[in-house]
Amino acid sequence: MIFVTGDMHGDLDRFQTPAVKKLGEKDVLMVCGDFGFVWDGSKAEQKTLKKIGKRKHDTVFVEGCHENYDLLREYPTVPYRGGLARKISGNVYQLLRGEVYEICGKKVFAFGGGDSEEQGLSGSRWWPEEQPSEEDQAKGVESLRKNGGKVDIILTHDAPAVIKHFIRLEDTEASCIHMYLDYIAKKCDFGQWYFGRYHLDKVIPPRYYAMFQEVRKVE
Repeated sequence: MIFVTGDMHGDLDRFQTPAVKKLGEKDVLMVCGDFGFVWDGSKAEQKTLKKIGKRKHDTVFVEGCHENYDLLREYPTVPYRGGLARKISGNVYQLLRGEVYEICGKKVFAFGGGDSEEQGLSGSRWWPEEQPSEEDQAKGVESLRKNGGKVDIILTHDAPAVIKHFIRLEDTEASCIHMYLDYIAKKCDFGQWYFGRYHLDKVIPPRYYAMFQEVRKVE
């Protein structure tokens, strides 16, 4: 079975919740960005990743606004469930932008990245790669085309502009990634869309799910 949760920011507590502790080898835990366990490259961090990677279930994530993109690029790209992913440690993988995966009998379109509020702030750690490149966007469109424009699940960190505005009524700004995800929402036939950018557990009918601390089973 597939289970989805939101931002972890390098905190192991989520793995200690009853919902995650009972996951078995046939289960997959998907994280909607800001996984946060690839940040400083320290020995302690590598030890933690090794511990997570030894869990029976797969843990997969899309990148968010608080990842070390320089470190992520150092991990090898490998085939994974019908697409390409970065193998982080053991059963931990980063799902790459624009790839479509076959996970537990469902097609999953992954597209990480987000609109960071820290962009341009003095002393902040921000990477330009948090916003999608033209190549990222084209790859996503082509992958969906190859799958007939239809997937069961879309997994992102940020949300389409229309959904972002619904969550933050006062926020009328829309960056590149919001507009791109708007385009995907209009062009793709999908079942459920999960995103974690806004630190909120909320169902937005009929098929959007803002994720944070909840661990939700995909039906």
